[in-house]
Amino acid sequence: MTLPHAPPLSALLEAALYAEDLDLAEEFYGHILGLPEVTRIEGRHIFYRVGQTILLIFNPKATQEGSSNPRLPVPPHGASGPGHLCFAATRDEINQWKQRLDAAGHPAEAEFDWPNGAHSLYFRDPAGNSLEIAERGLWF
Repeated sequence: MTLPHAPPLSALLEAALYAEDLDLAEEFYGHILGLPEVTRIEGRHIFYRVGQTILLIFNPKATQEGSSNPRLPVPPHGASGPGHLCFAATRDEINQWKQRLDAAGHPAEAEFDWPNGAHSLYFRDPAGNSLEIAERGLWF
């Protein structure tokens, strides 16, 4: 099968994680991580800005059904179980995040240097999602 040329994809516009308790998610992502909230629909989702990307936090039960708005026919989607995201920061910022997360009762699950020398810090959100803060040198 011959496919047409693949146009470039320039960035990741949004990424999603799932959390049944949106109030706990708001406390964690909005207060502890300090992400600016873009929008919230009670019982369904909270969206946050992370640089040039939007982090979508969905209640997984609410996304099992498609949109009820005919002007926005978003199909059903979602996942169950913990997901993973990695935020970018400098090594010094990662150290500051470790202190902040410890003080907020979210201690590191793992912290180490990759074979290429990039540093990573892993921790969990209240829904059990695996979060990482790593130096950009991990990939770039």
